[in-house]
Amino acid sequence: MPLRTSPRRPLPARPASAGRPAPATRSALAGRTALAGAAAALALTLAACGSPAGKAADGDGHSGHSHASATPAASGGAHAGHGMPGTAPATTPGAPAVGAGLASEQNGYRLSPASDTLPAGAPAEYRFTITGPDGGPVTAFAVEQTKRLHFYAIRADLTGFQHLHPEMAADGGWTAPLAALAPGSWRVYASFTPDSGPGKGTGLVLSSPVTVPGTAGTAPAGTATGTATASVDGYTVTVDDAPTAGAAAELKVTVRKDGAPVTDLEPYLESYAHLTAFHVGDQAFAHLHPETRAEGAGGGPTLPFHAELPAAGDWQLFLQFQTAGTLHTAAVTLRVAG
Repeated sequence: MPLRTSPRRPLPARPASAGRPAPATRSALAGRTALAGAAAALALTLAACGSPAGKAADGDGHSGHSHASATPAASGGAHAGHGMPGTAPATTPGAPAVGAGLASEQNGYRLSPASDTLPAGAPAEYRFTITGPDGGPVTAFAVEQTKRLHFYAIRADLTGFQHLHPEMAADGGWTAPLAALAPGSWRVYASFTPDSGPGKGTGLVLSSPVTVPGTAGTAPAGTATGTATASVDGYTVTVDDAPTAGAAAELKVTVRKDGAPVTDLEPYLESYAHLTAFHVGDQAFAHLHPETRAEGAGGGPTLPFHAELPAAGDWQLFLQFQTAGTLHTAAVTLRVAG
């Protein structure tokens, strides 16, 4: 008997929403995909700027020396760092830049003094601690020019310059033995590079104001002339170059005695001279680093320095050099173009 077969039932029609989307649905999906892509791009952009989504950057920059705020405060506040301690490019030629040494705190590191007042007319000890981002004392410092910390003191009129190398106690406290201070407003600076923690390898310069009670006399700051020259202990020091604010340049200093070139400079802090600068008016700080390393006695007469002065105007330079075991300090006023 032949087999009987049932007629094949047709498959039900596939609705438009199943499988391949209808045109309207495809448009909606494309819109959502584009929106998600834009949101992802925005999140990446905000992350690159270091700001959380939905919050604008607060303007407090942090850079490394990694020895460098738009306008530094007299004390306190976070300020960005710079390539070498005390050097930083200027954002505006007429104003000190980030890292000009005018803040007591930078990148979480703070100069914490025991007192902001010192007596006049007699040697005094300035005690302080460098604290880190965790609030505890910093005890690991990299050696820079043979020292773990360079300490400076200068009065507001840029007189009374002192450059010291205090020793640190086991608990992280420092004591700087200052020579007698004249009455007036002073500022002290600590230049250092942490050797551990989040700021490892970043050169910092922190400072704090100090009051020395009494009647303060005034000394007019030096006036820059066409040739920056100063005399000390029978030596004549001449700065041969005129730098521009914010621009890295080589600054050449020549030392002479009785008109003859000096060639018996002795090593001092791994070089034949140490050069520090302070901006007239606001005491912004800059450390000009030597470009040559001392190789025994016999340095001079011309010494090259890497200079990057962040602001235009007059700068008071203090050149320290050594001969026959005696350290000499010459103060030279230098005009820096904007």
